[in-house]
Amino acid sequence: MQFSRNRHIEAGLSAQFPPVAILASFVAVCALSSCSIAIPVSSSNNSPMWQGAPEDVTGSIAKPPLKLSRHLDTEDVRRAIAALSTALDPQGSGASVNWDNPQSGAKGSFTPVGQAYPLDGKICRAFLADVSASESIERLQGAACREKTAEWTLTEVKPFRKG
Repeated sequence: MQFSRNRHIEAGLSAQFPPVAILASFVAVCALSSCSIAIPVSSSNNSPMWQGAPEDVTGSIAKPPLKLSRHLDTEDVRRAIAALSTALDPQGSGASVNWDNPQSGAKGSFTPVGQAYPLDGKICRAFLADVSASESIERLQGAACREKTAEWTLTEVKPFRKG
């Protein structure tokens, strides 16, 4: 009697879980178990896992430096940044500063807007700019920042919008 009862239970399991389903489950478990990684627990500085190289990327892509205008050549930009530095100087008069490049015909001006302000350990200031180059005239607004002894770096440049 006991023998026939076990045989009935085995037949029920076989019908409930067919061999194809069991095989598919086994394959799925094996495939999913390979999705894990091992992290070494050694904090040794000699481990290649923990040695970072200066060129390591931290998950962000550095933005290229902003350009004042795509119509300016290298010498135009050099002259414009010199004028920008004079115009944005917190010790300056706050008046507009003009620049030009007789060789290319490019010219423009920078007018500081408001007072200089600190941001992330730098001194920043907003400005308005007029740029004329390659038969193009642009009216821009933006901001630039600098560390105490460094050059001014553009942090924002966009077409001027009243309002």
